[in-house]
Amino acid sequence: MQRKPRILVVGSFVMDVIATTEQLPRSAQTVYGKSFHMAPGGKGANQALQCARLGADVTMMGCIGDDLFGERLLEPLKSAGVDISHVMVRDGVTSGVGHITLEVTEHTAQNRIIVIPGANRTLTVDEVSWLQDEISTYDMVLLQLEVPLEVNRTVARWAKEAGVPVMLNPAPATDLDDELLRYVTYLTPNEQEASMETGLPLSSDENGPCRSDLQKIAAALWSKGVENVIITLGSSGSAVVRDDGIRYIPSVHMDHVVDPTAAGDSFVGALSVGLTAGLPQEEALAFASHTAAITVSRMGAMPSLPTLAEVQALLKERGYRGFDSAALDILK
Repeated sequence: MQRKPRILVVGSFVMDVIATTEQLPRSAQTVYGKSFHMAPGGKGANQALQCARLGADVTMMGCIGDDLFGERLLEPLKSAGVDISHVMVRDGVTSGVGHITLEVTEHTAQNRIIVIPGANRTLTVDEVSWLQDEISTYDMVLLQLEVPLEVNRTVARWAKEAGVPVMLNPAPATDLDDELLRYVTYLTPNEQEASMETGLPLSSDENGPCRSDLQKIAAALWSKGVENVIITLGSSGSAVVRDDGIRYIPSVHMDHVVDPTAAGDSFVGALSVGLTAGLPQEEALAFASHTAAITVSRMGAMPSLPTLAEVQALLKERGYRGFDSAALDILK
């Protein structure tokens, strides 16, 4: 490829309202918080912005409300050069909102999230119909589960028919549609999502997630047509499950974890960029792990997403030898 990869994201916009506390309240209990702030996010918008900050040519399709949150949600994408000309604005409808409680201790940060979809659930198949003729011009399509299923299913089918790989990040966790799975090239659930979507347990021991459980989950997903199963495992990294075994990609440790809110979106965006830029799968996963590591060291969703230069600096700092940094020159 002699040009920057072109990536299409069809997904959500969500304004995150974030309260941090040292202790989550129990039922009927009130606790003092440490801080409060708002940050633009949404799984689709986060992934689009991460792809753009890493150098890809990105188009974003989704819906916002005609409110102040909607305006603020678009600003980071505009600044990063994302094509937002296909984002719909809904009159009289609120933009999506994410209510996040962040429990922060000396060494860890854990979140609890409630998403109010708002305008995200109003996107229609008719509004994405322009993609049927244009989708072949993209190198990858990114989807999540915060917009209507019929939109995801239709876009994925068009991409599959055009020979364009589809990456589905199946979050929030839900029962997946078998027809949608037939069109998926890369499925990237976390541990909980992988278990919920297959109805199979995923146990862990002192060595991490059980290999036989991972293999059974992947087999169930392969049987539905998914080509590549990549399961993110939090601090245990990620696992690529193949017929010939499981390949673990270690996480990249950061001394100070601040907010894990957008870590999964950062990982997925970076993986997509790495693959479309020509990196082999294992190296693209390492690139994604370094990218997500920077994200968890910062507060907020979109504000935490790193640039290509920052990721390259971390790769150098940690002495990564998997690929020559010149392999990413196409993204500059």
